[in-house]
Amino acid sequence: MTFWYLFYEFFVASMFSIGGGYATLPFLYSMAERRPWFDTETLTDMIAISETTPGPVGINMATFAGYRAGGVFGSILASIAVILPSVLIIMLIARLLVKFREHRIAQGAFYGLRPCVIALIASAAIGISQFTIADASKFPYIYDMVYFDKLALFVVLLAAMQLLKKLPAFLFIASAATVGVIFKF
Repeated sequence: MTFWYLFYEFFVASMFSIGGGYATLPFLYSMAERRPWFDTETLTDMIAISETTPGPVGINMATFAGYRAGGVFGSILASIAVILPSVLIIMLIARLLVKFREHRIAQGAFYGLRPCVIALIASAAIGISQFTIADASKFPYIYDMVYFDKLALFVVLLAAMQLLKKLPAFLFIASAATVGVIFKF
């Protein structure tokens, strides 16, 4: 039964998270609350590992969670479940898009999906920040609530990424990992 739930959960997450791997994060947080495969704290580790390994974040996270839930077979099953909706939808859209590319309803649907994708990603960012730069459970004690060292690293990296846009992302990831190892974040 675990394998069925694993396939179902990742298939649904992939089916309804338009916008890439980060848009699956709200689904993964929900999954962490309902399933024993990982918890919300482990989810932040999964995100970090998925960011530093080659490949799309959503597939990497599904593979990691699938392995924890059901070993090698679980990782393969979860990865297939994440990929399958996209393959099916792209096959359908490819046929329909040629016919309806200029159709008003299709353009309106894509226009309406953009804010939804931004909201999903923003929701995921807020969820991640609760485990990395602030602990909302310690409110209103700001000094205990905010991890100032991690917040400083976040601000420095964000500024560097904005100023040095031409540098590859892996340099920022490597820099953050190095700082984390040196200062034991």
